[in-house]
Amino acid sequence: MAVVAGTLLAAAVELQAARERSYPPAVADDAALYLRSGTLLQRLTVSYNALAADVYWIRAIQYYGGAKRRLDATVFGPPPPPMLAAAPDDYDLLYPLLDITTTLDPRFNIAYRFGAVFLAEPFPRGAGRPDLAVALLEKGLRERPDKWEYMEDIGFVHYWYIHDYRSAAVWFDRASQVPSAPWWLKSLAATTLAQGGDRRSSRTMWQAILQSAEIDWLRADAQRRLAQLDVLDFMDGVQAKIDAYVERTHEKPSDWATLVRAGVLAGTPVDPSRTPFELADGRIRLSTQSPLFPLPDEPSHLEPSSGRPPS
Repeated sequence: MAVVAGTLLAAAVELQAARERSYPPAVADDAALYLRSGTLLQRLTVSYNALAADVYWIRAIQYYGGAKRRLDATVFGPPPPPMLAAAPDDYDLLYPLLDITTTLDPRFNIAYRFGAVFLAEPFPRGAGRPDLAVALLEKGLRERPDKWEYMEDIGFVHYWYIHDYRSAAVWFDRASQVPSAPWWLKSLAATTLAQGGDRRSSRTMWQAILQSAEIDWLRADAQRRLAQLDVLDFMDGVQAKIDAYVERTHEKPSDWATLVRAGVLAGTPVDPSRTPFELADGRIRLSTQSPLFPLPDEPSHLEPSSGRPPS
C-alpha cells in the first residue's frame, strides 16, 4: 500500500507540473489599493484600528518583498517568467500602504523605522525615495515629538541616501537634545558636520545605528553595511598594490595568479564571506556572487576610513 500511495503521489505531482506547463496560472493583480485614506479607514475600523494597522503593515511587507523579488530577478538573475516580470511602478503603493498603517496606529514604531528603510533604499533594493522616507519619519515625530530615534533616522537618511551632511548634522544635534538620547549623538553631529562624506564618519554612523536599533533586521543591516565599508577599505589597499605593479611592469594583470607569482599578493584576495574578488583590466571588484554585493554608491570625494593594508 505504501508503494502504491507513493506512486500515486508522484503521478499527481507530475500531472500538476504538466498542467502548469500547458496552462500557466494567470498573473494575479494584487497591486491595487482601493482605499487610500487612512482617516476613512480609521472610521470604518472603529475600535479595531490597531488590528487593521497590523493587516496593512503585513500587506506593506508583502508588497515590498514581492516587488524586490521581481526586481532582483530582473536585474541580477536570468530573465524571469512573465508572472515575475518587473514593472516600472513596482514600489508605487509602498508609501500609501505605510501611510495608512501609521494613520491607523500613529505609534507603530516598526512601521516608521522599517518603512523608512524600504522607501530610502536605492532602486532596485527599495523605492529610491528618501524624500518619502523623511516624510514618514516626520509624521511619526508629529505624534511623538520626543522620539529621538526618528530624528536620528532622518539624519541617517540625509547622510546615507541624500548626501546632505549639513542637514544630517542638524538632525543628529536635534536628537541629542532630547533628554533620553544617548551621549554619542552629540559627537555624531560634530563628526558629520566636520567630516561628512568620508568612510570614517560612515562607519561612525552605522555603529550608532547598530547600538540604537531596536529590531534584529536593522542591526543585521548595520553589520552588513559595516562589512561593506571594510571591503571598500580592503579593495583600496589591494588596488594600490595592483597600480604599483602596473606602473612597474606596464602590464595590466588579468588574473590573480599573475600577481601571486610576482609576489605582489600572498594569495587570491577574498571578502569576509570567503568569496574571491574579481579582477578585470587591472581593477579589483567585488564578485556578484558575494552576499555583500552590490557595494554602496559613494560620493566621488569619499575617502577611506583607514590606511591599513589588506589582510
